Amino acid sequence: MITLTTDFGLRGPYVGEMKVAMLRLNPEAVIVDVSHSITRHSIIEGSFVMEQVVKYSPEGTVHVGVIDPGVGTGRRAVIIEGEQWLVVPDNGLATLPLKHIKARKAYEIDFEKIKHFTKWPISSTFHGRDVFGPAGALLDAWVEPEKLGREIPLESLIRLDVEPKREDDLWLLRVIYIDDFGNVILNLEDYEKPRAVELPDFDLSIPYLDTYGQVKPGELLALPGSHDYLEIAVNQGSAAEMLGLKVGDEVRVKLVGGD
Repeated sequence: MITLTTDFGLRGPYVGEMKVAMLRLNPEAVIVDVSHSITRHSIIEGSFVMEQVVKYSPEGTVHVGVIDPGVGTGRRAVIIEGEQWLVVPDNGLATLPLKHIKARKAYEIDFEKIKHFTKWPISSTFHGRDVFGPAGALLDAWVEPEKLGREIPLESLIRLDVEPKREDDLWLLRVIYIDDFGNVILNLEDYEKPRAVELPDFDLSIPYLDTYGQVKPGELLALPGSHDYLEIAVNQGSAAEMLGLKVGDEVRVKLVGGD
């Protein structure tokens, strides 16, 4: 099985081109479209989305991610081998998925080796179709990664700074995802559940509950959400709009009655 996560959108031919290129190399591939609506160039958002799918995928799944603002530059295209595979630009996109795959090795993709299989030229601006998609399709067809690139140190991979930071009794957190409901997901997990969550920059204290319907429509709450990260939401409304937040923003948070 191969999963695809990109910021290509759905209006143009890009997703279709990538998938037919993959199927040309591996006609038996099962391809799962995770999302092609990642906010353009938002590496942290793409990393979060890929992480959620990795957590529930079976061993051997190949995850291809293309959020690649550095396409055509000197950034590396990489394969990461573990219980599952990641095929991504080396720009931090692998950061959150790496927490779950027990990575053993990494490889820098060699474009000439890819062209040996595809038999078509590599565009300087569409590596999803010409590099990442083909590499994922070939791995799924049991082509050894050594035939697609050279091994590189795992520790050389670029990682995003997504560790939550502590300032006395406050957490300094980042917005890592906003879903279509306007729920704001912050980079804090494995925390002791509080009674309430204070947002000092907004002069707000909101209840920490289990689900949205425990407050009235239009009211704010905090909860663990379905991904176990701290989430700020509005019942039947948009927390992102109410608070004016976007992916990448920093938010100071105090957990009242918790860690």
